[in-house]
Amino acid sequence: MLAYFKLIRVKHWVKNLFIFIPLFFAGQVFDLALYSRLIPGFFAFSFIASAIYILNDYRDREVDRLHPKKKLRPLASGKANLTVSLFLMGFLILVGLSAAWYLDRAFFAVLSVYLAINIAYTYGLKNISILDIFLVASGFLFRVYSGGILIGVGISHWLAIMIMLLSLFLALAKRRDDLVIGQNGGVLRKSSRNYNLVFINSCLTLFAGIIIVAYIMYTVSPEVTSRLNTEWLFATTAFVIAGLMRYLQITFVEENSGSPTSLLLRDKFLILTLLAWIITFYLIIYII
Repeated sequence: MLAYFKLIRVKHWVKNLFIFIPLFFAGQVFDLALYSRLIPGFFAFSFIASAIYILNDYRDREVDRLHPKKKLRPLASGKANLTVSLFLMGFLILVGLSAAWYLDRAFFAVLSVYLAINIAYTYGLKNISILDIFLVASGFLFRVYSGGILIGVGISHWLAIMIMLLSLFLALAKRRDDLVIGQNGGVLRKSSRNYNLVFINSCLTLFAGIIIVAYIMYTVSPEVTSRLNTEWLFATTAFVIAGLMRYLQITFVEENSGSPTSLLLRDKFLILTLLAWIITFYLIIYII
């Protein structure tokens, strides 16, 4: 049973918390009625994401067996039965899409497109360099827009830009980790063979700078300061810079940027930085 919990990667459901981002940035965290739509939406998205993980692991199980870390995945290691895993995948898709249809037809459409794109990604698009990174990053945008749809809140262009840039940054860092493993004698995936460390390092540095500038522009934009009735959001920039610097340190110095989710759950500096950002942002828009 434990193998199937690992197969659906429950710990990666933390990514789906992006569905709640529109609620936070709209200043409606205490509107409890909205959670009746967001929580089921969170689980619907989680079920679809888990189904995609199963499909990806099924397709890559032979290659994963040659990877120092991914060889421990349930399908690659043989701990999970193939037939049962595929049945579980179908069940998760059925439940996820059914829940989305019941909640909101627009949410159902977004989730269906997300599923279709990821199936296409698994069956070949992930082998097209640069496009693969954009497709991975787009998943976070799908989550944010899903949250906006479920609570009837529009997503500002600045927020969408920041989410996309941050997602690209994290996807690039993950590709870098694959390249480091390949240089150390591991098997390099097709999706990483058209990159090298010079290219990835340059892109990471570029995106880190752009993210900081975009965030600053977001915090001082008239649209945001007027809607949230505060001009002090720029004070949270320090935590964004600190978090990015720590992630770059993990990537370049420690060379351990494989899973953003795992890093967020175990790196104390990142956890404290994120909490400080959330608390400061909360105090500025809800208290001050």
